[in-house]
Amino acid sequence: MDPSAPDGRHQLALRMAQLARAIAAPRKLEQVLSDVTAAAVELIPGADVAGVLLVRKGGQFESLADTDSLAEQLDALQHEFNEGPCAEAALQTTVVRSDDLRSERRWPQYAPAAVELGVLSSLSFKLYTADRTAGALNLFGLQPNVWDTDAETVGAVLAAHAAAAIMAGRHGEQMESALASRDRIGQAKGIIMERYGVDEVRAFDMMRALSQESQNKLVDVAQRVIDTRGNEN
Repeated sequence: MDPSAPDGRHQLALRMAQLARAIAAPRKLEQVLSDVTAAAVELIPGADVAGVLLVRKGGQFESLADTDSLAEQLDALQHEFNEGPCAEAALQTTVVRSDDLRSERRWPQYAPAAVELGVLSSLSFKLYTADRTAGALNLFGLQPNVWDTDAETVGAVLAAHAAAAIMAGRHGEQMESALASRDRIGQAKGIIMERYGVDEVRAFDMMRALSQESQNKLVDVAQRVIDTRGNEN
């Protein structure tokens, strides 16, 4: 599909709308990212393979939503050599483009290894995830000199969708964690109220004092209170 042609622009708009609805719907992150990478291969000429690379705290690589196992192999090579376009986009530069990896000098170990796997071009986009996880949407071409301004524009839009999905998933995890913490604190308060004959406010104050004295999180103190219930005779 040529995004610059009238039919191409219409198809692009439709796919973007579909992706926006997919992110808003209650679906797993992997499913949404798979839609994004599939759309990248569909909408961007020259993109034969696409995937998402996340770089976790501590430098751990995680490959997601690959349209082909080749993307994961390329991520593994970059982790092994500590160089390459995907990691560079995730951690540093906003857009990293290589039109011909056969003459690429930025990654002296990675580029020849990628060429050996049949990959001759790459285009990577930084994902702004607003947390400690860095990420990149990565496109790979089996031919050289396939990228143009339209490819960069469409890729940037798709990267924004991927980042939004990651942030939405992160928010959902935080909400689930907060609810679980609230439930544990509530359960611990009930145990203290029953055990010591105090009201809800006093029970919470007791847990907060224990938290400050022990320098542990309130939810951890609550879990310890819950655990002691099983030791009661």
